[in-house]
Amino acid sequence: MHEALPEGVSRALLRLMLQAPESLRFECKRVSGKMVGKALETICAMANTEGGSLLLGMEDLAKAKGSDRLYGIGENPEAVDELQRKLATHLLPAVEDVKLQRLPCTLRDGTEGALLRVVIPRSDKVHSILDGGTWMRGEASNRVMNATEITELSYRRGVRSAESEPVDVDFDLLDTDAWRLFRQARGLSGSDLPKQLKSIGLAQQVGAELKPRRAAVLLFADEPGALLAASGTRADIRVFHYRGNKIEEGEVPNLKKTPRTISGPLYQQIARAHAYLMDELAEGLTLAASGFRTVHRYPERVIKEAITNAVIHRDYHLNRDIRIRIFDNRIEIESPGLFAGRISAATIQRAGSFSRNPLLARNLREFPDPPNVDAGEGVRMMFSVMQASKLFPPFYSEQKEQAQEAIMLMLLNEERPPVWEQVSDWIDRHGSIGNADLCRIASLDTLRSSKLLKRWVAQGVLVADPTRGKRNMVYYKPQQDDIAQDDLLPDGLEDGGDPG
Repeated sequence: MHEALPEGVSRALLRLMLQAPESLRFECKRVSGKMVGKALETICAMANTEGGSLLLGMEDLAKAKGSDRLYGIGENPEAVDELQRKLATHLLPAVEDVKLQRLPCTLRDGTEGALLRVVIPRSDKVHSILDGGTWMRGEASNRVMNATEITELSYRRGVRSAESEPVDVDFDLLDTDAWRLFRQARGLSGSDLPKQLKSIGLAQQVGAELKPRRAAVLLFADEPGALLAASGTRADIRVFHYRGNKIEEGEVPNLKKTPRTISGPLYQQIARAHAYLMDELAEGLTLAASGFRTVHRYPERVIKEAITNAVIHRDYHLNRDIRIRIFDNRIEIESPGLFAGRISAATIQRAGSFSRNPLLARNLREFPDPPNVDAGEGVRMMFSVMQASKLFPPFYSEQKEQAQEAIMLMLLNEERPPVWEQVSDWIDRHGSIGNADLCRIASLDTLRSSKLLKRWVAQGVLVADPTRGKRNMVYYKPQQDDIAQDDLLPDGLEDGGDPG
């Protein structure tokens, strides 16, 4: 079934796609006999990467220009029908929520016809083609993934979790105070620890030997990071407290004190990190220029939830600790791994819960006074409490360019100006904001507006468009392009509106 788009939307999309080169999230193809296999490769690859659009019935930009590219899907309707059938049978597992949109247009020979736009979401699974391999998308082409890449993607998407893997750790090292506290809270009887762990899914039979899963070591061992080091896993929290608002490179770092390493079974680790951070924040800070002493104003509930989320949802197959950095104007919490499932920085507030580590989440809530209730409302609470405290909302981003990928959460120690709500709403509805927009909606003069925008860029709550000149600069929220799956949609078209 093809979705019918409003005429204005179809026209706008066609104008954009006629000019767009093939990229990470866009590809076009004429409809030929060989099209079906190549189209399936692209759909598989985009679903395994960042999602995107495949436009059928249009020639490659390098082979023709303008309307001469428009051949239409009538060139081979049987191939289009075959592709639709194979979408349901030849992708394993099937890619959910693929949209097929018919775009009526005038073809290159002057007759009326149509193109078919296949909109592919970024999937929360890892997909393969029946007897055709597992594909990923590059800058403008597809390629088959090797076994290592498939494994890494499985971890990244949360399809596979290191928490459930058996590890070579003696069960005696798990017979700790943390285990006895947990066992009492769960009402587990008997003294056979390996058998009890197996009964609740925290131990696994490997041949003739029973081994604890990594989650059991994280939950109960006194020093899980030390025990798991041999398997390439770190499991501690490192806290760095800096003077000022940035890390100063040089022989003498601008650290206020020696970095603190926080270890222990996870429920203790969360409590210890929370207590240490609250102590550090209670010290306040002195503004260098005036000598005026001020305080950190982060709500305690938000701090605890941020630490808890970092511990529970991190990727435990990555060999890196959680890092917390305290600056005068913000806290940064960096948790190894990227967002699991379909959650992104732009959708996390409304996306609900997706647990990369369900064993940890399910068993942590069984401790007395648990750090989590596993209700999926923690992130929404953080946004709500920060708003009620008149502070900027939590800012999430994915750090993909560093040696090991991570999620960064930034909490600003600064009151949110009243105008920010208008700016945030404007960007959510229009995609970006410029100086003239801010002047109009907030009744500010050009200079004040410019200073505000530059300040928000410096704080990291807005990003300037690097392709624009100074006079026509526009600003986005960080990773704003993740809000819409299709980066070819112009402002106002995400919800099917007509550009006029």
